[in-house]
Amino acid sequence: MLYLVGLGLGDVKDITVKGLEVVKSCSRVYLEAYTSILTTGGKEALEEYYGRELIIADRDLVELKADEILKEADTSDVAFLVVGDPFGATTHSDLVMRAVHAGISYRVVHNASIMNAVGCCGLQLYSFGETVSIVFWADDWRPESFYDKIKKNHSMGLHSLCLLDIKVKEQSIENLMRGKQVYEPPRFMSVSQAAQQLLDIIQKRREEGEEPGLSEDMVCVGMARVGAEDQMIRTATLRQLGSCDLGPPLHSLIVTGRLHPLEVDMLRLSAAPEALAHLEVMDSSTYTS
Repeated sequence: MLYLVGLGLGDVKDITVKGLEVVKSCSRVYLEAYTSILTTGGKEALEEYYGRELIIADRDLVELKADEILKEADTSDVAFLVVGDPFGATTHSDLVMRAVHAGISYRVVHNASIMNAVGCCGLQLYSFGETVSIVFWADDWRPESFYDKIKKNHSMGLHSLCLLDIKVKEQSIENLMRGKQVYEPPRFMSVSQAAQQLLDIIQKRREEGEEPGLSEDMVCVGMARVGAEDQMIRTATLRQLGSCDLGPPLHSLIVTGRLHPLEVDMLRLSAAPEALAHLEVMDSSTYTS
């Protein structure tokens, strides 16, 4: 049996009772280590709490050498641990399909992920549109597709949850071309970096004579280390978030759509003083549903 086990968002104790029972009973336990990280505690902390040795599963192992994970899973139990929920990334659906095609049974132990824990900021989950991934820009690569998805959500009055880029075990172009197995230090996009990229696109499109569809003064929510004891939630304008520091990773950004009065009240709890004026305007709107 292949078990896909969600670990939750905060620390080693966020695993469910069922998930912990699976971990303790399996012959091999893999820890997926490239789509997300626990906000507190790494591999060593997990091994100490679980009482099990963990095998790190990086991108290459999961996407290129999945057969190693599935080896003998038809005759013994193998666990694949994922921060958040197992189906928070499409990569894990691919692993399930590989197992099915190999005649291996699988079970899933779900857990909290940013996709539902985002509700802690006070925005209602059913008012979110398509989830968006914001990637790091490079000198010669500045995609804007994520902006257009946010703009589309916003035009329909829907909030946009933006998942921010993570670079783990990445190679530079130079080392990649030379075949050197040298990896860059891990990088985790911050709310301020994501906000600044959105601000740059707004300015660029305005200079090109295009209606940007979004503005520097729209209300957004920056979130850091959701699920941890030191989680931070900051409601501010996009411009303000472009220069705010929410501390260590992981970060997420929400671009709000049309706000219900109850959502406005909840956002006030984490609002920067400068953002309160914008919330007051929304509170006086005619939205009453």
